[in-house]
Amino acid sequence: MSEITDLDALRRAMAENSDQPEGPARNARAEELLAAAERLNIPLAVIEALGHQLKVYNYSSEKGKMFVPFARLLRMWDERPEDFDEYETHTLHWVFKWVSAGMLDQPHVPLASIEKWLGEMERRYRLAGHSERAVRSAEHSVAAHVGDLGRAERAYAAWLAADVDTMTDCHACELHGQGWWQAEQGRDEEALRLWRPVLEGEYTCAHEPHTALASSLLPLLRLGRVDEARAHHLRGFRLVRAMESMRGAYAEHVEFCALTGNEARGLELLAERPAYFTDDGHPQSKLDFMSVVALLMDRLTGLGLGERQVPGPAGREWTARELAAHTRAEALALAARFDERNGTAHVSERARARMAREPLVERLPLGVRSVRPAPAPASPVVTAAGTEQPDLAALLVRARRMSDTLRPGAVEAWAAVAEAAEGAELAPLDRAEIAEHRAMGLGPEGGALFERAAELYAAAGDPGEALAARARAAYVRALGGAVDDALAAVSGPYDEILALHAAGETGIRQTASVLMSRARILMRRAHEPEAERAGAEAAVREVLALVDGRTGEDVRLAARAAEAQAMLGELAGLEGDLETAAGLFALGAAAFVAAGLPWFAVEYEARLASLAHHLGDMAEAERALRAALEHGGDQLEAPGRARLHLQLAEVVGGRDEVVEAARHALEAAHWADEAGEGATLGAWARQQLGGFLLRQGRWAEAAEVLESALPDLTAETHGDGAVVQTQWWLGDCLSELGEHRAAAERRLQAAEIARHWPEQHDHATLAHLAGESLGQAGLTAEADQAYARAGDLWRALGNTPGLVRSLRARAWLASRTEDGLATARGLMADAVRECEAARDGAADEESWQRFVAELGHTHRQFGDLLASVPESAAGGSFPAVAEEPAVSEEALSQLLRSAEVFALLGAGELHSRTGAELTAGWLEIELGRLTEATARARAVLAAYEDYDGTNPDGTNTGGDGDAVRARRAEAEHMLRVAAEDPR
Repeated sequence: MSEITDLDALRRAMAENSDQPEGPARNARAEELLAAAERLNIPLAVIEALGHQLKVYNYSSEKGKMFVPFARLLRMWDERPEDFDEYETHTLHWVFKWVSAGMLDQPHVPLASIEKWLGEMERRYRLAGHSERAVRSAEHSVAAHVGDLGRAERAYAAWLAADVDTMTDCHACELHGQGWWQAEQGRDEEALRLWRPVLEGEYTCAHEPHTALASSLLPLLRLGRVDEARAHHLRGFRLVRAMESMRGAYAEHVEFCALTGNEARGLELLAERPAYFTDDGHPQSKLDFMSVVALLMDRLTGLGLGERQVPGPAGREWTARELAAHTRAEALALAARFDERNGTAHVSERARARMAREPLVERLPLGVRSVRPAPAPASPVVTAAGTEQPDLAALLVRARRMSDTLRPGAVEAWAAVAEAAEGAELAPLDRAEIAEHRAMGLGPEGGALFERAAELYAAAGDPGEALAARARAAYVRALGGAVDDALAAVSGPYDEILALHAAGETGIRQTASVLMSRARILMRRAHEPEAERAGAEAAVREVLALVDGRTGEDVRLAARAAEAQAMLGELAGLEGDLETAAGLFALGAAAFVAAGLPWFAVEYEARLASLAHHLGDMAEAERALRAALEHGGDQLEAPGRARLHLQLAEVVGGRDEVVEAARHALEAAHWADEAGEGATLGAWARQQLGGFLLRQGRWAEAAEVLESALPDLTAETHGDGAVVQTQWWLGDCLSELGEHRAAAERRLQAAEIARHWPEQHDHATLAHLAGESLGQAGLTAEADQAYARAGDLWRALGNTPGLVRSLRARAWLASRTEDGLATARGLMADAVRECEAARDGAADEESWQRFVAELGHTHRQFGDLLASVPESAAGGSFPAVAEEPAVSEEALSQLLRSAEVFALLGAGELHSRTGAELTAGWLEIELGRLTEATARARAVLAAYEDYDGTNPDGTNTGGDGDAVRARRAEAEHMLRVAAEDPR
């Protein structure tokens, strides 16, 4: 670290320190710089160093350190105000507000001292000629803090009525403070109205919209505007994550998680900031943080997770229950200190109310991966002797009604019967039904229980049901892969049931059940390679023939007919007749719905959607997917719901309905997490969600979601194409957010994967984009390497526009380096030659026009580059004109050449041509060639005199409107400047 020997060096060092991350290291450096300033023996150096120290303390967790340097600054002002320049005089009065707010947040500072300080601020502002607006704002903060509602409302009104001046907080901060008060008074709509310009980015500052986004979370939830709340959480947390001074806003994001069923994400947030548990420099934000941690821990404890290990203060391990007690005690102790200072109970009341808040949303999916902690299993309830037992007869009636009508939950209803019947004497029929439904819940493992049920049905005198149970036992063998054994086992029940039915000794329901089990087994065989499918089709049609005309009598028969139609569709699909398959799936699904069994239609509507998608009938695919979600309702299990939403997101997104597509992708991610498939299906959903958010320009939300998806995306599971696309999208988001170094890293990582692909266009594009990000990050050498890599790839691909753009980009980079003009000129000349060669070798008119346009843009950029190079960088080779930056005849020549080239393309490039001519005109004015500049401006106006925005063939160029008005206005301005020039 170089020694600071003069004021300029001190200023450079302070500027460098200002760019460092908030925290103790930056604060310590500010203290070192103050010591260095004192050694310079220059009063202004000490004043500026004290101001710098104040700033870094204010934007850190050590706000309490502000008071000493400020007191010293104020003493210096009172003793020698002439030592302060205009800027430092303004700064001294400005930080009065920081110090007054800082005192309020420190419970050891007496209230009388704060009131005295407020009076001193008012007096000094009046002497300096400032408005009382900032004073009334500070008074409002004091009154609101102690709970003096009347004084707070009066100060609020006076604040808004006072004039805005140079001491007024920035408009973003003012709006945040005003909205905060409205929300505190329960006026959420008004708060959000005030915050709107800040939330939308119209007004910003170092801490806005960070705090407004955090403050808006609960008002939005209370108003039911959950989509906005989700978006504000994702955007806002990204802003405050790395800012040490924003513990209060950070706490609001933790609180949001606790009140929306996102407890797991709340724990992740706590784990990211362990120092927030112990930093004591700003007691008010510590009180806020401890209060919401207690709220979150109480929420976990209420979910039965009190013994779960959670992040907490360093030095020991914490359970949720222990941390709840610790943080509650800390919060209430801090609140008591404030109340003792203030002489009221207001702070403690607010803290208790905050810790007692109830969830506002049962579960608000966020899109980022975070699985809700599962509640601990409930302890079994022991029934005391003599306690009334469940009514077994009523349970039997309910279970039979549900199974007879194929209601969801029938298996669970029979499980309740089995539990209630433990130790009771039951008839063989009752025991048969219990065994059969237990078997249904076991899937391939239920064969033995089906056989036991068959024995019990036979003992009960119902041979038809016994045969149906034996047929089901055969089918579960097929489910386990033993298709031959299953066919052998079903043959007996099949022959016997047909004989019984012919003799009138069993019903059609039992007969249809056996026939359907056999058909299902044959369908398993039909899926085998080179299988003969005629037997399966015959078996299915046998079921249909049996129930034909009888489906209105019995819902079970209707279900058999619907399933049989779908089976025929499956067989058609196996034969490659996809259109017939789709039609039959539609018939089967419709039959289930008509029978009042819509939940059974879901599987076939999902299959129909896949077939329609494959056939290119996206409207039918979308209809079927929506129907599947509707018909599944609450019966849909999480994995199926996730897949349907993900498919629907893809279909809807394909027709550019990206808002709805994002909603379905969000639902897919949520249900995938609920299903325990967050690392597989959930990663896909998040990747898609991030892409849909990006297409809406919601960069921060998209970045959060994509960063959450990336760790789970693997080449083995998802394919390296998905990994590259995610990195690519993330790089785009980070670039839009101004995080250029991080964007470059993502783009380079994606390029490294794409480097191994046979087709290299993506590799070239990513290398080029990485060059852009590296250049914007100030990493000139690295950017040049990335552009050179892209240029080599573009050349190998025969992509002249890509090659030319990489050469131009490298030229601009070179022009900004010392002695780089010659390199820049050479690169631009190379770009011109590449364009000319491509133009001369163009195979058709369209290609010729494209290369001519690229040549025009290259000449234009060549001229702009040369005209922008200062005389010193040009090595003195450019003439200095009227003490303005040097310009070159070469620059003018390139601009005029650009206009000539664009002229070859007619109206389609009129705006490009006139833009080059106007830039040339400004150069001519600097060179003193007023006549030429005047003629050029008039030529531009003449070019637009009869211009109607169409090509000779009548097509619209898309260049009328704003572009025309801008060109005309610039030409008229040029005429005025040339006319007024005294040369």
